[in-house]
Amino acid sequence: MALYYPRQYCTKLTNSASLDPLFRVVRSILVRVDAPLIVTVETQNFRRLLRTVEALSDLGPELTAEREFSETASRMLSAVMEAAGAGEGALFIFNEKPAMLTTVAASGFAMLPDPAFIPLLPKHAHALAAARGPIVMNASTYSIFLSSNGNVAPELFKCLAPLKAGGKLAGVVALGRRPGDAPYEQSELDAMDLLCSYIGLAVQNHALSQTLAQRVTENLRLMASLHGFYDTALEAFATAIDVKHVNIHGHSLRVGRYAAAIGEAMGADTSEVAALRSAGYLHDIGKVAVDRRLFSKASALDPEEFREMADHTVVGYQIVSSVQFPWPKIHEAVRWHHERCDGSGYPDGLRRNELPMPVRIMGLADTFDAMTSKRPYRESLSLGNALSDLIRMTPQKYDPEAVQGLLIQVRRDAVGSNRVPLLADHMPVNIAPTDVDHLAASLQHKVSNGKNYLT
Repeated sequence: MALYYPRQYCTKLTNSASLDPLFRVVRSILVRVDAPLIVTVETQNFRRLLRTVEALSDLGPELTAEREFSETASRMLSAVMEAAGAGEGALFIFNEKPAMLTTVAASGFAMLPDPAFIPLLPKHAHALAAARGPIVMNASTYSIFLSSNGNVAPELFKCLAPLKAGGKLAGVVALGRRPGDAPYEQSELDAMDLLCSYIGLAVQNHALSQTLAQRVTENLRLMASLHGFYDTALEAFATAIDVKHVNIHGHSLRVGRYAAAIGEAMGADTSEVAALRSAGYLHDIGKVAVDRRLFSKASALDPEEFREMADHTVVGYQIVSSVQFPWPKIHEAVRWHHERCDGSGYPDGLRRNELPMPVRIMGLADTFDAMTSKRPYRESLSLGNALSDLIRMTPQKYDPEAVQGLLIQVRRDAVGSNRVPLLADHMPVNIAPTDVDHLAASLQHKVSNGKNYLT
């Protein structure tokens, strides 16, 4: 249910000391554009998602850091407690034989043994392993998940989050009271669930490192899985960005996929491809501050409306600059994805040599999806027409190497050799490989015989 506030109350909300700095930035932006303020559950989820993504980014290096696991465990526990707004928490690891939970980190409890341990019966271990997310504890659930035979009373914990890896129980995050004895709401449980999926791998990785015979193969497999969890978080964020605007559903996800595919075709390494995908997911984050009506307008925007729309690049830059990501150049792609090689773009009017290659790739991926998607003011272009138009504007507007990378991936789709199709279900690949070859030859001829176009 949406709650609508008159604009005169926006300033009061903006100045509230209870709002975190990032949320105040987004709120002040909404006031600046003079749009009606809509405070919804989605707004709260937006803030939670961003803070959860930042927590994931902070935790990433912990898995490979050269430090004692107890220190790593304390940092992971702090991240979960912050996401859930908990004042008390403990991180337990699970030992299978005998079945036992033992603390490796604890915070906030006035009296908790060190270490605290809770023996588990088979029914307890099974119930924790089968749980599909965090569990809010009450009088009827304590005996289902925990025994009372340890050195700590189960009633001390108000919420349990099982840590699992590969379907197996690796440990448990047990949280106590929240400030003011506030209950654990679904938004906190969702944030915990995402973080605990990530932390479960770290705990399992620690356990595996104790067995040298298993360390190499299992460690590599689990580390590779971490990219999937990070992608899942950013995919959810991309969906949250686009869902406000009915005409661009799926746009951010597609731009991330296109940018990653172009980078892969250009020979980018795994980390660079992951960075391109993540930047694509977040490139339009500033559109949360754009009035919804502009996205459904069937005629051209007037100068003031265009300025408001163009401001999403700067707004997005302000938002992502306050977040620590594993890839430090994401903020550049967010700010400059509407810049063009001839200096005709915005917001800074940069030219080709001033634009990093990831930014050029992002601008191309964003334009390609816009061309091939329906808008209120025009129908979508066919695949062939979109590619022809892009080549016509290259190298004046777009980078030739990036366009060549796009053609490579389209050709792979046309012959069915892409392991994951570039265009997926967005549009039919109604172009022959020979037509793609002809476009590539035209691009090569134009670039090699038109050096004067390069800026």
